[in-house]
This record gives sequence, C-alpha cells and structure tokens, in this order.
Amino acid sequence: MAELSSPTPTATTAAAETAGGPLARSPIRPAPPVTIISGWEVSARRAAGDLTITDCTPLTKVQVRGPLHASLYGIPAGRAARTESGTLVAGSGPGEWLLLAPPGTPLADLPGDLPEAFPVSSADADLVTSVDLTHGRALVRLTGAAAPDVLALVCGINLAGDVTPDGSALRTAVAGVATDIIRDDRDGARSYMLHCERSAGQYLFDCLLSAGADHGIEITGFAASGKAEP
Repeated sequence: MAELSSPTPTATTAAAETAGGPLARSPIRPAPPVTIISGWEVSARRAAGDLTITDCTPLTKVQVRGPLHASLYGIPAGRAARTESGTLVAGSGPGEWLLLAPPGTPLADLPGDLPEAFPVSSADADLVTSVDLTHGRALVRLTGAAAPDVLALVCGINLAGDVTPDGSALRTAVAGVATDIIRDDRDGARSYMLHCERSAGQYLFDCLLSAGADHGIEITGFAASGKAEP
C-alpha cells in the first residue's frame, strides 16, 4: 500500500519550519485546528462526546524481541501494563513487546537496561533486540463505552470484558490490516490502542471513523503528558 501524502502545510506548520524547529508528520491527516507538540504536527481539536478517536502516532514506539517464553518487566505475551515511569509495555506476541513512551523519549531513557529486564540466562540475553519504530508506524486510540461495538464491525476478536479485560494485548486483523490491539482503559472508560504500519494509518483511522459514525464518534487531538497517552 502506497504511503499517503502529507497534508497541506498550515500557517502553524510554516511558522515552525521557519523557526528551524523539527517537524514530524503522522500519516493521518490532523483535523483542524493544527498545532505543534514535541515537534509533531497534531490536531488541537477537543471532543466533548462519549466516543473519541485520537491519533497517537507521536508517541515513541519501540519494538523489543527476546526469548519466546520470557516476560519483559514481568509482562508476558498477551498482557500490557505500565512501568513506574509511565511507559506502556505490551506483549504483542511470543517473544515480542511494544513499548510506548512520551514523544521524543530516547531509547536509552526507557526504564532499565533491556537485556537485564529479562529473567533469562546471559546466553539468552544475547537474543534481545530493540528497534525504534516511531516514524514507521501509526498509533490510534479509541475511547468510550461504544468502542467494543465499533471494533466489532471491523474486527473478529471477542472484546467482551471477561475475554479481553483491561491490560489485554493481541495482534489481529482490523479492517483487513495487521494491527496490535492494546486495551488500556482510561478513568474507567473502555479504551483501545491500535498500532499498525505507517502506510495503513490513514486507512485504519478512516475505517474506525466510518464504523463509529452511528455512535457519534468524534476526533480529539493528541495532547502532551508525562505518560504514554494523549
């Protein structure tokens, strides 16, 4: 799938470029008004509805691979949790984890030394690798009581609370796109992070908007915080 073109530069974007500051763009077009956060062009829109969708692509995204039966920071495959520093760690598959941290977080600043985070032998530690995927992937958050109903229209996974509770992590097809789904509830509300290849980001975002239309879905912009969340 060909990567979508970048949105037309706005006055805010032009000002940032003129000032010589770094500027990064998500593959998902930001809904106006547009602002700059941590060097990323993002939507400044704030939704008031009960069902929202947010482009969280600016978050630092690091893929860690290690021994198949290991756990990272005590988090096994199929589960997700936050470290003390607020980094969201998701076991997206056997021997594979996705780390989500605030925008611009250097790999060296992630909690602990990655090989030492595995309770494995020194020989197995040599198998540990980490790759920064931040600019190569798209990340979307879908929040609201109706979020499971929206996902049910584009995904075949059972999202019932007793099957995929808060803190679940899995990889499946969403609207035909290979996607990591992380359930990460916020303030008691159902919330899911969806992570996919950059080239499919706009398509996935649009599919979720379409699926959520009957539920009154609204776009809300990314906001800076001290944790891996908008």
